[in-house]
Amino acid sequence: MSIDLKEIRQKQTEKVIAKPQANTSSVMEFLNRDIKLFGSKLSDKKKEKFYSDLSILLTSGIDIKTALELIVDEQKKKSDRELYDQIKEKVLNGKSLSETINDTGKFTTYEYYSIKIGEESGRISEVLSELTTYFNKKIKQKRQLVNAFSYPALVLITAVTAVIFMMNFIVPMFMDVFKRFQGELPYITELIIKISDFFSAYIGIFLLLLAGIIALILLQRKKTWYRRISSSLILRTPLIGKITKKIFVSRFCQSMALLIASKTPMLQAIELVRKMIVFYPFEKALAEIEEDIMRGKMLHESMKKFSIFDSRIISLVKVAEEVNQLDVIFDKLNKQYSEELEHQIGLISSLLEPVLIIFVGVLVAVILIAMYLPLFQLSTSIY
Repeated sequence: MSIDLKEIRQKQTEKVIAKPQANTSSVMEFLNRDIKLFGSKLSDKKKEKFYSDLSILLTSGIDIKTALELIVDEQKKKSDRELYDQIKEKVLNGKSLSETINDTGKFTTYEYYSIKIGEESGRISEVLSELTTYFNKKIKQKRQLVNAFSYPALVLITAVTAVIFMMNFIVPMFMDVFKRFQGELPYITELIIKISDFFSAYIGIFLLLLAGIIALILLQRKKTWYRRISSSLILRTPLIGKITKKIFVSRFCQSMALLIASKTPMLQAIELVRKMIVFYPFEKALAEIEEDIMRGKMLHESMKKFSIFDSRIISLVKVAEEVNQLDVIFDKLNKQYSEELEHQIGLISSLLEPVLIIFVGVLVAVILIAMYLPLFQLSTSIY
């Protein structure tokens, strides 16, 4: 085939990619890689690439048939090639792109309706570009959070492992030496020895309990009671709660901006966002907001009932409803929350690392001092 997708992507960088990059410089980062071990959905990274390539090609003036052929030819994995080839064949047989991706079962209802609205309004390239931005931000958010917490988590795991090792192997070695002493051991040494005895006696039970808790979480994570309790605990956790809340508020604003700009009715927009945001407090709130709007309430009036929406967003939504500029306000709010998120996650990352290093150092130092203190006392008494 004479058309090179990579060459087209390079030529269109300033024209098409610049906007998504400008919008994504400050939001969602959530995994260094979009890892999916289970589930039938297409990964966020693959979706972002698919929408990006298709948007670039259609904006370049290439017809949908050629665009899909180029995307199929670029795939290296057999499963991806088969999926995109299936989409291409159905589109060539007269089915719309939105109906086709919905039939695959790999895409969400939110994506289906967004593309359908784009097709009906003649703004398919813009909608694809916005979907690219959405998934780009989501992937960046995952990466940023993992980058922020991976090193502290590694330090914490190392600390726990070191303490368990010292309590089960190092401390018992010193205990054999201390048994030969006739004198009284320092309080801190006795305390560490008691903790070591407790570890040795109950480590098996502790590991079984931990395995049970993990199994319970895996089995119950989709149940309403578990989602309600776990989300409540997350939101009440210092720092983590604020970041989690802003992540989902940012997603809410971004999704509402895209749907309202695409002329989606308010009720349908709320329903789609509710299905897309998988976090219990937001799902519950949006379900009630949906009912309130059906009864004739304004959006900002219904949002007041829920603490997940702060006064700033409610005030701006009220003004936006009065001047009929909801899509503009939601877009601006998304950018503001994105910038705040980037700053807070970066701040937590920079603070956690030294704090955990100091914590580990102090913990190991206390154990070593407790073990060597009786030896120092013995040497002093001899001289």
